[in-house]
Order: sequence, then structure tokens, then C-alpha cells
Amino acid sequence: MAEEVKSLDELNAVVEGADAPVAEDIINREPVRDELGRSYATGKRKDAVARVWIKPGSGKVTVNGREMNKYFARPVLQMILAQPFTVAGVEGEFDVYATVTGGGLSGQAGAVKHGISKALQLYEPSLRPALKAAGFLTRDSRVVERKKYGRRKARRSFQFSKR
Repeated sequence: MAEEVKSLDELNAVVEGADAPVAEDIINREPVRDELGRSYATGKRKDAVARVWIKPGSGKVTVNGREMNKYFARPVLQMILAQPFTVAGVEGEFDVYATVTGGGLSGQAGAVKHGISKALQLYEPSLRPALKAAGFLTRDSRVVERKKYGRRKARRSFQFSKR
């Protein structure tokens, strides 16, 4: 896991390649963990909402009571879930338990990724600069555009006929 950081210079040395400016309050952040040693965060993407708990373990990921490989069968979705751990450099160090509702599989994978990233930075505040630089702590706010009246879809019109 990440080592303890004492000063702003040490923090900058840890972050090195991160483009985002490093704030001094990162040093003062305290880990947020419950009585069982877990960190909790909520992730969102499109219409999907994920509740995510992480704790130190062997890297087992459980989504809605099923293994990640069973719930997210496509390799691309499994890769999305692994991204926060890869960027933070903590692959296989945390067990993840997530419950996800709403949306489709792609949105749900994005929601779990967002939740994992937020929970990781709450569990270990020194991981925040790397996750922030990768853009994993920002909610992707793109959603489906609503359908307008007098149109077939959001923007598609009915076929025009001059005669």
C-alpha cells in the first residue's frame, strides 16, 4: 500500500507525473473507515447507481451477490472495473462488494468504477492525486437526451413530404 506522507514535497514526489495541482489539504485528510475496516462510497453513471464497500483482501470483486466475471461477462466491462486499482497501483489488495441498480451493464460498470475510485481515496487519502489525475473521481454527467414532442426521437424528425 501507499506509504505515509509527511510534507508537501514528499507528496509531490509521490505524485510526480500527475497534471492536477496538489493541494495541501490532502496531507491533512484522515482515512474514512467504518468499525469493520471498510470504506463506503456511491458511484453514478447514466441511470445507474452503485453502492460500493472496499476492505483489504485478496482482490475479490462481488457485484449484486455474484462474481464480477459472472455479472460483467464482457472483458471490456471487467477492464473498466480494474482501472482504479491499476492507476492507484493497488491491484489485488482490496475486496470489493457492490450493489448496483438502474441503467444497463455499461452504465453499471461505470458506476461501480466511480464508486471504487471514491472509496479508494476515502480508505487511503494518498491515492487521491493519482485517481484525480486520471479523472476517476468526477461523475460522468452525460445522460440520454429526452424525446421532444413532434419528433420521432430526441432530434430525429418524421420524414418530410412536399406532396
